Amino acid sequence: MIRNYLKTAIRNIVARKFYTLINIAGLTTGIAVGLLILLWVQDEYSVDAFHSKADHIYKVNITDTGAHGRIYSWIIAPVATFARQEIPAVKDAARIMGTGGNVPFAYRDKVMIEDRVVFADASLFGIFDFSFTGGNARQPYANDASLVISRSLAVKYFGKEDPIGKQVNIGNDELFNISGVVEDMPVTSAVRYDVFIPIQRFNRLAYKEGNVSYNSTSRLPSMDADWHRFGFETYLLLNSGADIKKLERQLQAIHERNKPDDAPVPYIAQPLKQVHLYRADGTDGGIDTVRIFSLVALLIMLVACINYVNLSTARAMLRAKEVSVRKMIGAARFQLLMQFLIETALVFMVAVLLAVGVMYLLLPLYNQLSGKHLLLQMQNRQAWLYIGLALLGTLAAAGIYPALLLSSFKPLQALKGKVTAGVGNVSFRRVLVVVQFSVSVVLIIATLIIGNQLGYIRNKNLGYDKENTLFFTMRDKMQPHYEAVKAELLKQPGVLAVTRTSANMLQNGEWTGDTDWEGKPENKALRFRPMWVDETTIPFFKIPILQGAGFTGSPADSFHIMVNETAVKEMGLTDPIGKRLRIQKVNGVITAVVKDYHFSSMREKIEPVAILYNHNNAWRMYIKIAPGHSAKVAAAVEREWKRYNGQVPASYSFMEDDFNKLYLSEQRVSMLSWVFAAVTIILSCLGLLGLATFSAQVKTREIGIRKVLGAGVTGIVQMLAREFMLLVLVSLLIGMPLAWWAMNKWLANFAYRTSIGWSVFLLAGIAALLIAFISVGFQAAKAALANPVKSLRSE
Repeated sequence: MIRNYLKTAIRNIVARKFYTLINIAGLTTGIAVGLLILLWVQDEYSVDAFHSKADHIYKVNITDTGAHGRIYSWIIAPVATFARQEIPAVKDAARIMGTGGNVPFAYRDKVMIEDRVVFADASLFGIFDFSFTGGNARQPYANDASLVISRSLAVKYFGKEDPIGKQVNIGNDELFNISGVVEDMPVTSAVRYDVFIPIQRFNRLAYKEGNVSYNSTSRLPSMDADWHRFGFETYLLLNSGADIKKLERQLQAIHERNKPDDAPVPYIAQPLKQVHLYRADGTDGGIDTVRIFSLVALLIMLVACINYVNLSTARAMLRAKEVSVRKMIGAARFQLLMQFLIETALVFMVAVLLAVGVMYLLLPLYNQLSGKHLLLQMQNRQAWLYIGLALLGTLAAAGIYPALLLSSFKPLQALKGKVTAGVGNVSFRRVLVVVQFSVSVVLIIATLIIGNQLGYIRNKNLGYDKENTLFFTMRDKMQPHYEAVKAELLKQPGVLAVTRTSANMLQNGEWTGDTDWEGKPENKALRFRPMWVDETTIPFFKIPILQGAGFTGSPADSFHIMVNETAVKEMGLTDPIGKRLRIQKVNGVITAVVKDYHFSSMREKIEPVAILYNHNNAWRMYIKIAPGHSAKVAAAVEREWKRYNGQVPASYSFMEDDFNKLYLSEQRVSMLSWVFAAVTIILSCLGLLGLATFSAQVKTREIGIRKVLGAGVTGIVQMLAREFMLLVLVSLLIGMPLAWWAMNKWLANFAYRTSIGWSVFLLAGIAALLIAFISVGFQAAKAALANPVKSLRSE
């Protein structure tokens, strides 16, 4: 019986090559693209979820009570120590402090720059799932002159040698012995570094940055007494059943007890599994994009199914006599149902095999577009679960309804040619066409708006001049010779200006809560983004000064502080010039107010900035270059670098390149949106082409009669295309409001965003109508140009 079903199914499939090709092409494309998207979604959800203690790990954040409700994900150092000692729910705690990257790492004569270098507590290796291949997991650091490295870094520097005990040189000629080697963390881990330095080493050093130092004679004897500097990622391992709200209150009480002038300072403990996709307050941090992509995957597979269902139900009329003959000779409805289900399953199996092949071929390109490292592996159970559920759902949607419809004809009526498609059947097909084109309209509009937002970001005035600017970290050996390096570079053709700052102008990650000012209200805490500069910095970047005067380079500038508009507003000052302001250890006065400028992603609102004069802390050099001289100036920078930093490889960037990297995820989303929109449009067009072909086939006699009676090609094309174009218009009416709602929600993630203008909807509408007309019009014109005598004779 099964053999007969298969033979009949193959015979029917081969006999209808055009429709089979459309069905297989549509299903293959829909399944392959849909499952690729689901692999991306699975990867996003899997970030940090693999840790065995993930359900009990929380990241500690601080919020403020200001107008912007900022969240600080890097907090102060003592919190981990006090939480471990005073809060029963805390089983363990660990801190990570970044080094800013670009750290020289040397072993013998091999010197390279490493970016993923951090200070970290030893407890980090017990909280997270690190697998040691060398050293002692229970005691990862032998002392504060030892470090732990990743396996890939060990292979990079030591090859097949055992790295344990080897001495290396890091940063500013600091010697360390390697005490541990850990397996590389997967790409889905937020804690993924190559070099782990004991955090005690950071504490022991007379570390100086922003006038902060830890030593026995300082007002800050250790980092556990520093309630000012925000620079530590802090993770807590909690006992089962811990009350998170109570924990947050306890953390706040510890902070306010040790630094009362910060009060109120609310804490938020965020579950590790939510860190990647949510902000600490539970708002969107990427989860909306993941949900949208999940929906897009389902919709693309739905559109592919719609094509199959539409063509199968539309062609039911042409198979009515076949079904009737089978019924007349004794075939039961169940047998007919099985026949059509096996036919659908056969088409579907071919589509699935082709889809898997397409996925393997497209995966490298897809990874490049998405910035992922996705793999289609047999052992990936979760991925195959997604695939299995998706395939079962698609098979059910694409097979059962057509099979039930085709097996429901009454034999005698069908043999007499009295079977019609039925109002319900026709209406159902129309609904499906509207659904698939509504999906296409939403994706077209979404893609256009994402592109507009990226264009808005690229073209928005940042408040300073970033064009043709190269920058790099000088390092300790070059920084004392800044003036000599500057003088040498200014001799180079194409170098227009040189300056220095402590901050990355594109992404100033420094925070400080150690502030006070004249007229400060009680219980008013304000955290600043400090930046140390010299007298040339503000003119170099062309930052407008709204009030007061800039730095002159005189000794008095050490007590002068410039602030931005946001700082003045949040301090509550109406006449800020001359007012007293303390930033960390600098007791100064406000001498100027600069116009607000963007120093981070457009997703974030501009925050209070304090610009201080201290060239000893300004260790980043910026060079303004005349157009067309970038390569020669870069070569000059490398020469100067080598003169002072020896064998350490030069590391520099152009601000324009780093600016584009800030929005790399948005650019990838934009590119993927274009791809998904194109796939959906192609699938929709395939469906319309198949339905238009069937419509022309059913109306062959009518078209022939109309032509004999004098109807022109244009009139016949309009007749055949009218119904489809009306359905596309209905799709526009449904898809446009949905797209407006979805994209407004997406744009809400940006503090500075473009508006959604009517031109986007007009362009999307014209594009949808044009695409539909081309799909239908081609087949309609072909039918209209056919010889009417030939069609009437055959019909």
